Amino acid sequence: MVRSRAQAHDSMEEDAESGREGWLRAAGLLAVVVFLSIVSPLVLVAVPFGVLLVFKSKGSLLSLAFAAVAGGAVAAGDSSSGFWLVERGWALLLGGCFLALTFRWPGGGFLPRGLGAVSVSALGAGMLFWVRPGDWAVVEWMVNSRLEFTVNMLLQSVADGLAPEPVPEWFEAQAMWTLAFQGMVFPAFLGLASLSALGFAWWLFKRVSRSPDPGIGPLKDFRFNDQMVWVLIFGMTALLLSSGVVERVGVNAVVFMGALYALRGAGVVLFKTGGVSLFGGVLFLAGFLLLAPFMVLGAMFIGLGDTWFDLRSRGPILRSGA
Repeated sequence: MVRSRAQAHDSMEEDAESGREGWLRAAGLLAVVVFLSIVSPLVLVAVPFGVLLVFKSKGSLLSLAFAAVAGGAVAAGDSSSGFWLVERGWALLLGGCFLALTFRWPGGGFLPRGLGAVSVSALGAGMLFWVRPGDWAVVEWMVNSRLEFTVNMLLQSVADGLAPEPVPEWFEAQAMWTLAFQGMVFPAFLGLASLSALGFAWWLFKRVSRSPDPGIGPLKDFRFNDQMVWVLIFGMTALLLSSGVVERVGVNAVVFMGALYALRGAGVVLFKTGGVSLFGGVLFLAGFLLLAPFMVLGAMFIGLGDTWFDLRSRGPILRSGA
C-alpha cells in the first residue's frame, strides 16, 4: 500500500512536470536566464543539456540528435573572441559539476544538485582567478565592455525614438547607474542565471530522455538548506565591515542569497494561498512593475522567516478558489 501511494505520488509529479505547469515553470526559468545572463543564454543552456544527453541518456537516436544540435549551437559564434572561450568554459564547468552531482545523488532533488554545481563551479573559478589574478582583470574588462555596449545601444535607440528631443538626463543617469551596478554584481547574476539554466536544461533532458529522476519542482515547494543563511550573514558582514575584494564578494553573496530567499518567500505565499488565478497573476505583475523593490524585500523577509519558523507548517492554508 505504501509503495502504491508513493508510485501514485511520483506519477502525479511527473504529470505536473510534463503538463501546463511544467511548461510555465520552464518558461520562467528560461526568462531568468535571458534576463540575467551576461554570457550567451543559448550556450549556458546548451552545454549542460548536451553533457546530460551524452553521458546520462540511454543513447537513443533522438537523444543523440538533440546532443548534436546542442553541440552545433555551442560551436557557433566568433571563436577568436576571448569571451567566446570564457562563456563556454564556464558552461562546461557548470555542466560537468551538475553531471557529477547527479551521478553521486541520482535520486536527489534538482535544487541541491543545482546549487551544489553553481557553488563548486564558482569555487573552482575563484581558485583559478586567485592563482592568476590577471585573468580575472581580463574577464572583468570583457564583461564591462559588453555591458557598456548594451547600455549605449539602449541609449542610442531611445535617442533615435525621441529625436530631435534629447534623452532625458534622469534616464541617462539611471542607465549609467544600472551599468555600474551590473558591473559590480555580475557574478551573482551569473550564478542565478546558471542555476536557472541548469533547471531548464534538466527539464529539457527529462522530456527528451524520459528520465524517471525527480523534476525541478513547483515554486510553492521551493526551499533549500537552512544553513545557507550563513552565506547571507557573511555577505552582509563583509559588505558592512570590509572593503575591496572582500566587500565585493559580500555584495554578490547578498544579491545571490537575497534572490533565493525572495523566491523562497514567494513559495511560502503560493503554498499558503494555494496558488493564484490568472487575474491574480496579472494584478501581481502590475504591482511588481510598480513596487518591485518593496515586494522583493518583503518576499525576502518571508523567506528568511521560513528558515527559522518553517512557515509552511504553521497556520491554515488558504485557497484561491481558482
